[in-house]
Amino acid sequence: MDGVVGATSGYTRLLRDIAAAAERHDREASFPFENFEVLRDAGLLSLTARVEDGGAGAGLAEVARIVGDVAHACPSTALVLAMQLIHLKVAAEGEWPAYLRAHVARSAGLINALRVEPALGTPARGGLPETIARRTADSWSISGTKIYSTGSPGLAWMLVFAQTDEPESEGGPRVGMFLVPAKAPGISIIETWDHLGLRASGSHDVVFDRVAIPLDHAVDLRQPAEWKLPDIQHAAWNTVTIAALYTGVARAARDWLISFLHDRVPANLGAPLATLPRLQEAVGAIEALLAANTRLISSIAADYDRGVDIPASEYGLVKGIASENAILAVEQAIKLAGNHGLSRSNPLERHLRDVLCSRVHTPQADTAHIAAGRAALFPES
Repeated sequence: MDGVVGATSGYTRLLRDIAAAAERHDREASFPFENFEVLRDAGLLSLTARVEDGGAGAGLAEVARIVGDVAHACPSTALVLAMQLIHLKVAAEGEWPAYLRAHVARSAGLINALRVEPALGTPARGGLPETIARRTADSWSISGTKIYSTGSPGLAWMLVFAQTDEPESEGGPRVGMFLVPAKAPGISIIETWDHLGLRASGSHDVVFDRVAIPLDHAVDLRQPAEWKLPDIQHAAWNTVTIAALYTGVARAARDWLISFLHDRVPANLGAPLATLPRLQEAVGAIEALLAANTRLISSIAADYDRGVDIPASEYGLVKGIASENAILAVEQAIKLAGNHGLSRSNPLERHLRDVLCSRVHTPQADTAHIAAGRAALFPES
């Protein structure tokens, strides 16, 4: 394999080890700490950081391939990895203080943005966070509650989406990201994550009670209206990595099905199910869905890396198409496997539970379609 991954020794073995523990972590809903140790040792947690900060400066196409490979092994691990690489990329190209950006990158500690709240839901649909950053003489004091905080048990850094208490006379309140060390006093993780899929992702609630951070840890503060403007970088990295992740899940389902069809020899047939033309056709339909996803993801990622101007709405459509194709591929595999596919002794039912989570990731289908429809109807706006 080309690029960064090609230079990583033991990559196949690493993926095999991650896959071997996936079923256990799913059953236990336990966070796979050991997976991130091996990813860190392989240099995969700092892929998108700047080279001068100890990273590899990897592009979107390379990251999409890696996230898809890891998702084939364990999608919960892949989701945390995707968030890691997205936020290191944002830091690398943002206006963070140079020392802070380098420190986070070189620590190789997990980082994720904590945005969703009980009342706010996803910020992508508008609204101000209830989490407040209060300005003191020499620090910010963060208080609030975040839900669906992916990776929370293993995070070293939390990018907390909050609004400031600055008065209107001083141009406030502003809204943005505050970099919070996960071990800072005043942070509590409430283990609420008990989900149908991605059960090992550790997406618990996190409570902040007057958590103090330095003033320069406000790494991305904007006026509220500015958060509604299209962000091509975020749109590209978020949608393409998520599309790659769930395509990886569907590939895992396809691979299990192929093994099953070769191994299953019904007495009345006297040959493997794989020899039946109708099943060959059905597997071919699954292949068509996966091939479409692979081409969509690799093409748009390569265009992004080359600097091609792509509207944010198109990234949302790719994510939506890839998600539905992945779900359909796994559903078709379940149909072909019958009761065997729904047995917890086989991984196919886990793949089905995991792939269904693709529908809740931003942008959701209605948001993506509205954005694309408006762009088509009002291209000059």
